[in-house]
Amino acid sequence: MKPESLSEHIIHDAIKHGATDIHFSPEEVEVPTYFRINGYRWFYKRLILKEYQTLLSYYKFSSGMDIAENRIPQDGTLTFSNQRDSYHLRLSTLPLSLTESLAIRVLPNYQTPNLKDLFLFPNQSETLLKWITNQSGILLFTGPTGSGKSSTMFALMKEAIKRYGYQTISLEDPIERSVDQILQVQVNEKAGFSYDIGLKAALRHDPDIITVGEIRDESTAHFAFRAALTGHLVLTTIHAKNAHGTIERLLEMGLTQTELHQVLLGIASQELVPLTKTIQRKNGQGRAAIAELLEGQDLTRAINGFPPENSHRFITFQHLRRKAYAYGYTINPEKTTINTID
Repeated sequence: MKPESLSEHIIHDAIKHGATDIHFSPEEVEVPTYFRINGYRWFYKRLILKEYQTLLSYYKFSSGMDIAENRIPQDGTLTFSNQRDSYHLRLSTLPLSLTESLAIRVLPNYQTPNLKDLFLFPNQSETLLKWITNQSGILLFTGPTGSGKSSTMFALMKEAIKRYGYQTISLEDPIERSVDQILQVQVNEKAGFSYDIGLKAALRHDPDIITVGEIRDESTAHFAFRAALTGHLVLTTIHAKNAHGTIERLLEMGLTQTELHQVLLGIASQELVPLTKTIQRKNGQGRAAIAELLEGQDLTRAINGFPPENSHRFITFQHLRRKAYAYGYTINPEKTTINTID
């Protein structure tokens, strides 16, 4: 099978099964391929190593990577369309001893979901809607890869535009999905179009909300907080294990407690939990979000080094998971099986 046809076949199957990621994990002779579906990794099929090498070269060339470079990790992007929707594919290679592994993130380009449909407990989305009424400061959406933090951030902006008519400008590198009514600006550091240049240009467009796609390093962390100090509301995402861990991560990136006190309004640390079949049939989703929401006095104390878990106001992931299971919303997370796609 030609690499173009094989690629289309694999991506079509991934979309059909609702996969968020495709993993190619090379061995000496074969390449096991997996789909991540509803947070779990499912075995899909095995490719012959030679067949995979041809497919890998096709992906690297098509996504703008250096096809001759196999000593360092590379990233690239592709688009994929079927009869119903279009998708943004984010590709990442990792050098191995004999070849390279490949991971593909599958991001739908279709309409951003409604905020109320994302969360298992409605009061959590209502809290985020209160946060968005602030005129200045920074809101952080945190969690591991695939936890839905970007979807929540864009859904919140969508609701803010609908309710308040906010002018919203997003600075992203790269732009992962197209969102209506948001001015999305592609930052390109290699071409000299930095976040700082983008911010200066964005401020001339009189924004109510500025978003930064993701805090990845010290540079973008300091940039996001500088943007908040302009007197605008800033929304951004960062990888962290929980709400309190987000503060520790920011301090490790060189931000000071004073800077956090000045502009940090709230932290929404999010994870997705699997739903029972009954709940899935009602809302059509395999998973829903729960979040540790850190704000107010608990946020202030956490910045000063006091864990929020000691406060009766702060609700932890452990409490939320137990509550969801007790209500019959989720399956028992301790029950695991070997996942294989038929």
